[in-house]
Amino acid sequence: MVGRVVQKSGRFHSAHVVGSGKLDEISARITSEKINLVVFDDELSPSQIRNLEERLDCKVIDRSMLILDIFAKHAHTKESRTQVELAQYQYLYPRLSGQWTHLSKQWGGIGSKGPGETQLEVDRRLVGKRILKLKRELEKIDKEREVQRKGREGLFKVVLVGYTNAGKSTLFTTLTRAPVWAADQLFCTLDPTTRTMSHNGSHDGTPRILLTDTIGFIRKLPAPLFAAFRATLGEVSDADLLLHVVDYPGAEYRHEMAEVENTLTQIGAQSIPRLIVLNKIDLLNGQPVSPYHVEGAEEAVAVSAATGVGCDRLVEAIVERAEAAAESSFQRRSGRTGRARVHWEQAPGDSDSA
Repeated sequence: MVGRVVQKSGRFHSAHVVGSGKLDEISARITSEKINLVVFDDELSPSQIRNLEERLDCKVIDRSMLILDIFAKHAHTKESRTQVELAQYQYLYPRLSGQWTHLSKQWGGIGSKGPGETQLEVDRRLVGKRILKLKRELEKIDKEREVQRKGREGLFKVVLVGYTNAGKSTLFTTLTRAPVWAADQLFCTLDPTTRTMSHNGSHDGTPRILLTDTIGFIRKLPAPLFAAFRATLGEVSDADLLLHVVDYPGAEYRHEMAEVENTLTQIGAQSIPRLIVLNKIDLLNGQPVSPYHVEGAEEAVAVSAATGVGCDRLVEAIVERAEAAAESSFQRRSGRTGRARVHWEQAPGDSDSA
């Protein structure tokens, strides 16, 4: 990123979004710094993009277009590619205009093109058909995931949630010893991955603990993406415990936590128990950490997913909750009110820390 320009509130213009003075400032920077792309942090209409590109003589995209491009770059499986493609077409459909070139070859014959049908109408019909096809494919994926979730009944399901690039995938690898791709990039994880935690067993009524890595959240997530990734987000709603992973050294971590909580409310997961995980404490350069308290949380655990520091305490906290859930389930089945006898036995080969 070359730089950032901020428009003061109350100066919004319908044609160019920003005021004429700010537009001149942006134009001057484009010329002096040889910028070839301008990204606006809000959603733009097709006419606004055209007006801006004509005025700035530079390619212009909005926040949603940028996020969709990043998602498309990181979509490697059939499921994620289908979800991203659907979101792209849903974003594109209301923005189609007569200036679009052919999206597909126009076939001749009866019924292929009605009398007087414009290119815009052809484009809309083609995109509409593609959206319907992708939705059917996602419905099949939803059913497959539902079958998978039913197969996990009786297990203690822990799901990692958090703002994008908070370190969820690195923590997932540390806790499960099952490597997944992790990078210092936005949205490097699009597909949920589920593995068994490496520090638990299934003895004396204590369930195995399953850990799931999920897509990172972000503020102002485009509506088409939110809708397309409903199957992925369904993993969150089915959890017994949410690990809210926080980029603790980050300057905006409190705002990011609020965005995550807002997203959890939108998908109906606000009542699921959660444990705050303050990650990346190795980047604090020796600054003091309060690992068991953060505003708005009953308990928080400070860890470094990269080095493993603090992960033993996190595993203990997860195990405590799994045992409590098993005890509660035992009492409901037996009708007892006293404490059930639940023991935790370490599986062969497991170590005591992450």
